[in-house]
Amino acid sequence: MPTIDTSGTFKLADRTVKRLGFGAMQLAGPGVFGPPKDRDAALAVLREAVASGVNHIDTSDFYGPHVTNLLIREALAPYPDDLLIVTKIGARRGEDGSWLPAFSPEELTQAVHDNLRNLKLDVLDVVNFRVMFAAHGPAEGSIEAPLTALAELQRRGMVRHIGLSNVTPTQIAEGRRTARIVCVQNHYNLAHRTDDALIDDLARDGIAYVPFFPLGGFHPLQSATLSDVAARLGATPLQVALAWLLCRAPNILLIPGTSSVAHLRENLLAAQLHLPGNELAVLDGIAVHAEAT
Repeated sequence: MPTIDTSGTFKLADRTVKRLGFGAMQLAGPGVFGPPKDRDAALAVLREAVASGVNHIDTSDFYGPHVTNLLIREALAPYPDDLLIVTKIGARRGEDGSWLPAFSPEELTQAVHDNLRNLKLDVLDVVNFRVMFAAHGPAEGSIEAPLTALAELQRRGMVRHIGLSNVTPTQIAEGRRTARIVCVQNHYNLAHRTDDALIDDLARDGIAYVPFFPLGGFHPLQSATLSDVAARLGATPLQVALAWLLCRAPNILLIPGTSSVAHLRENLLAAQLHLPGNELAVLDGIAVHAEAT
């Protein structure tokens, strides 16, 4: 069974977590909607992740909806003392599986209660506010009002720490004037590197950066250059992509997701993969090529 101690650690909120974690999104059904195709396999993945040393799990009650949180509760409760479960609010699912904004004070309060109930927790350690001003990617707009509502839930003892997801640097600055922000979760990977400068800024302030879609999301990274590097290193392209992220900055925390135990083990082995300097330089060039095309 692979372990992830070599991935290193970073402080997220008031907890130290291993830099290679697990994202629960893919445990729900197709399109992150409805129940998993194989419930027993989903439970096995969660148990395997924790047995392998994962102590940072990312989830949301709008995955399914409710599906992943209930799976986490069934598989892992009572939770290990060192396990940090990070959830997010700010969206809801339509009856057709669509992703809809949900950040009125009432909707945010309901979302926190849903996460508490379905995870069977008394308090949520970290809650990311997921900004939904655009269908795809971050879009400018003030987040002061919803973040103020979330900060009130924090004051009432239901939330310990607050993070942001799908945000611009301007929104992060605004958010930090409203509440202490402990992490930022945005789209970032080997080829999609819009947040390069932001990651470095957050690192200087000790704020965790958690890339979602670290392997390309629903359309995995396809690159001849990446495949060539992987072949030279005797690894898979996805392992190389994860190892590159671990090398990119010390504040990056990874949450690759899967519904397969075999794929989980493959992802976790990325913690043990060494990328020589010459190969890192080759991989850095992938983003340049992606921007040119």
